[in-house]
Amino acid sequence: MSLSPPPYVPGHGLLEGKTVLVTAAAGKGIGFAAAKKCVEEGARVMISDIHERRLAEAVEALEKECGQSVASQLCNVSKEEEVQALVQGAISNLGHVDVLINNAGLGGTANVVDMTDEQWNMVLDITLTGTFRMTRAMLPHMTERGSGVIVNNASVLGWRAQVGQAHYAAAKAGVMALTRCSALEAAEHGVRINCVSPSFATHPFLVKTTPKETLDALEAQEAFGRGAQPFEVANVMVFLASDYSSYMTGETVAVSSQRA
Repeated sequence: MSLSPPPYVPGHGLLEGKTVLVTAAAGKGIGFAAAKKCVEEGARVMISDIHERRLAEAVEALEKECGQSVASQLCNVSKEEEVQALVQGAISNLGHVDVLINNAGLGGTANVVDMTDEQWNMVLDITLTGTFRMTRAMLPHMTERGSGVIVNNASVLGWRAQVGQAHYAAAKAGVMALTRCSALEAAEHGVRINCVSPSFATHPFLVKTTPKETLDALEAQEAFGRGAQPFEVANVMVFLASDYSSYMTGETVAVSSQRA
């Protein structure tokens, strides 16, 4: 059985007056959906990505679909100097940053016995260490202001096992642990840090790069018989970014219909 996705949820002003920075927002995945939802919820938004053409296309699409200009800046989260430049660029463009959505990540498939150091290090460096770099760079700004929210993107693979995903699962489990520990450190400064843990979201790039039999198997594990739409994950990110989650920090929220 496969249930159809629900209607798209319109904005309700949950981020009215807020400023948001979203990493890895090019393309049509979770990052772009999160940026779009933030604009629709009333925020002024800046996005980043490593791909110049795709980033420009994302800015154009957001402005066309939402009727609001969106700032942008290239950033490779594996480069500390680019991370620092992005944070400073966001502060300059937006005046200050209320919300950081750490969406940048990299996957891949390889069994441990065949996995090279390069494959392992690349996934860990972008997915886990990139999240750490962005958090480290943003926290001084937020703690100085005495407020702020960071929303990280983890995965159910941080909890569950899947063949060929040891590097990605280890990285996402690390994102969860980073979220918990950094949240305790930031709490006394009025900064909240949480993360979402999606099972999988269906988008064009995933369909293009993943064998159909793999997608079918993943969908079969979902109670709804389908993957999430990117906006369904973005909805939960917006909730964590908003004042509706004011008493939540260090938490991981599963965005999944996956059977136990």
